Amino acid sequence: MHTDPIADLLNRIKNAGQSKHEMVTAPYSKQKHAIAELLEHGKWISKVAVIGEGYEKELHITLNAEIPALHVKRISKPGRRVYIGNKEIPRVLNNLGIAILSTSKGLMTGKEAKKQKLGGELICEIY
Repeated sequence: MHTDPIADLLNRIKNAGQSKHEMVTAPYSKQKHAIAELLEHGKWISKVAVIGEGYEKELHITLNAEIPALHVKRISKPGRRVYIGNKEIPRVLNNLGIAILSTSKGLMTGKEAKKQKLGGELICEIY
């Protein structure tokens, strides 16, 4: 049992990148799939696929070979949730990285949330 499945997913991706693996698998959840799609959209990873059905679903994530290592900073944790308004959304590494927020309209990057003037739970920063 994992107490923080999002941190588990991010650590799997980070560790696989540092070990120069091409692909990593993780248990499926809608939120983890949404985070992986945001990373794919931002070119941090190459491809995300959902394999299996029912309880046997898994995420198969193909890493981007051009990015040697992914740096992840988990902000909101199960023991301490961090909520921010749209004016408090951080610029990660002078806009070279992304912040992932959970808003009322779903998971999105900090840049998208600022455009839509939405705040929410600051999940993590990736650079």
